[in-house]
Amino acid sequence: MAAATRSRRRGKPPLEYSILYTATLCLLAAGAVMVYSASSAASLLKNGDPAFFLKRYVLFGAIGLIVMHAISRGGLRVIRRLTPLLVGVSFALTLAVMVPHVGITVNGATRWLGAGPVQFQPSELLKVALTLYSAGLLASRPRCLRSVRELSRPLLMVVGAACLLLLAQPDMGTAMVICFSTFALLIAAGAKLRHLGTILLVLAVLGLIFAIAEPYRRDRLLSFVNPWHDASGIGFQAAQAQIALGSGGLFGLGLGESVQKIFYLPEAHTDMILAIVGEELGVIGISSLAALYGLIAYAGFRAAKLARDRYAKLLAAGLTSLILCQAALNFFAVLGMAPLTGVPLPFVSYGSSNLVVLLGAMGLVLNVASTGGSAAAGRRRRFQAIDGGADADSDRRRRDRGARRARAGHRRRAAG
Repeated sequence: MAAATRSRRRGKPPLEYSILYTATLCLLAAGAVMVYSASSAASLLKNGDPAFFLKRYVLFGAIGLIVMHAISRGGLRVIRRLTPLLVGVSFALTLAVMVPHVGITVNGATRWLGAGPVQFQPSELLKVALTLYSAGLLASRPRCLRSVRELSRPLLMVVGAACLLLLAQPDMGTAMVICFSTFALLIAAGAKLRHLGTILLVLAVLGLIFAIAEPYRRDRLLSFVNPWHDASGIGFQAAQAQIALGSGGLFGLGLGESVQKIFYLPEAHTDMILAIVGEELGVIGISSLAALYGLIAYAGFRAAKLARDRYAKLLAAGLTSLILCQAALNFFAVLGMAPLTGVPLPFVSYGSSNLVVLLGAMGLVLNVASTGGSAAAGRRRRFQAIDGGADADSDRRRRDRGARRARAGHRRRAAG
């Protein structure tokens, strides 16, 4: 009986794995409910099927879960070896979007490939591929953190080239997510504060230039400052989101009782689904989603801290930052704290490419949480930015010595 108990304990997944897995499933369940609620009325009138988008969400969610489970059971060594190919393919697909008669244009933006109901957004794959590339580069070449010049060749140059491609589509929201998550990854890697400050200043200046260079971006910036100045024009979506959030109050109008979703709020089941959550479930609903993302942050960064390999640490930290940066940008935009960027809410918004790719990324984080990165290639290095420095190692050694002493004492008592 004691041997069976010890076996079950050895087979029990770590706490970080359980938290990540549970939070992801809860977000998917909330997403299925809210996608149906936000899209049923419009889908009934347009497609004759109120569950049209729900069925597609469930289908792609199931595909994403299969991908997540497969990746969570595989080793990181294969992913690291395939990263250059993944980066090249994602760049090629992103370029193919801009080829006439190949890319699909929706609402003035050319971001998709495919035919008919099956469409794929290469930028979703690109942002994950860049995180894998950045983690691998910073793990294998830690000396590049010594200066901004060494960081620029090739890390920042590759990230900058990807952002320029996305801005040409145009897709400034995904470009912002890539920049923020790369910045967070540099913090985790232990970059110096003065270098981070320089990069942040350059990003702020370039972001402002790109924001005012294009008329539609400039209009979005102005509508963010005062959406009610032109509530029937450029500020329409932001104003309708504020109406939805204000109508919900603390507890909401009730599930399925939203008024704004019926041809008032554009993209109600995709980019603006959080506004419907606020209208139907109130502050309680929005806070619950924020708490689930908080659990992902806690478990993801803790898994990164406890990982045995530098690459696994950076990979878990980078992918967790990617998910959180996208969620934060969506929260800020819908709540009126940032300009609208068209970024979906991870695991909740309807979007086939975003859902499948981010679930695959979560599979990598789950792999690190369950194995500690033991399948990753490379020799372990000291990594104080996430690892906790020498104190973490000393605590681990003290726990090991204490366990050994306890086992020795138990054997002496048994022999006596």
